[in-house]
Amino acid sequence: MQEGAPSLDPDRILALSYVSSSRRSAVTALWQMDAALGAVLTGGREPAISQIKLAWWREALEALDRGPAPSQPILQALERKVLPLGISGAEMAAIEEGWAILLTQTALEASELQSYASARGAALFALTARMLGVEAAPAHLQAGEGWALSDLARHSGEPDAEAARECAKDKFTESAWPRALRPLGMLAILAERDVLRGSDIEIQGAPARIFRMFRHRLTGR
Repeated sequence: MQEGAPSLDPDRILALSYVSSSRRSAVTALWQMDAALGAVLTGGREPAISQIKLAWWREALEALDRGPAPSQPILQALERKVLPLGISGAEMAAIEEGWAILLTQTALEASELQSYASARGAALFALTARMLGVEAAPAHLQAGEGWALSDLARHSGEPDAEAARECAKDKFTESAWPRALRPLGMLAILAERDVLRGSDIEIQGAPARIFRMFRHRLTGR
């Protein structure tokens, strides 16, 4: 599979630009991997084909622990930049489980939404924190779940979007974010903002969003 790295949205691009320069390329590679998994589901393909492609990604990520990466840009970036930081291919592959839950053709149940949020959002936040040399607190991982649910709502139609927002409402708490983790905090703050706005979707990259991100960058809240 020779697909290149998908583009990240404006919110993620700005947030990741505040990751320390020594870790920025590694963290970006991890998040581009997540975006590549998401692109499998948004490509308009049949669920069976999407399932095959997700399985390919999972197997390819797990294989990074056993040998060199194939000539695929994201996998090669993960091999060069992420594995040396102590993150295994198997740990990254586990994120695929979250995306695979969304392949159902029926309305998502609360338990499915929670499983998706944990396997994708909490895992992404946890792995990113480790790469930044910080142990994420439970509140930060819960915020990661909320971010994943908010992101799902933004890209879903009703009633799945409303169900995702409802599941996310109790994920955000008044907790301070250490400076190293504030790029993740920026994303969590925007996710909470989106959940509170409901179906009134705010454009990513809007000035009000950028201002809120800068405020969090300065205060940690």
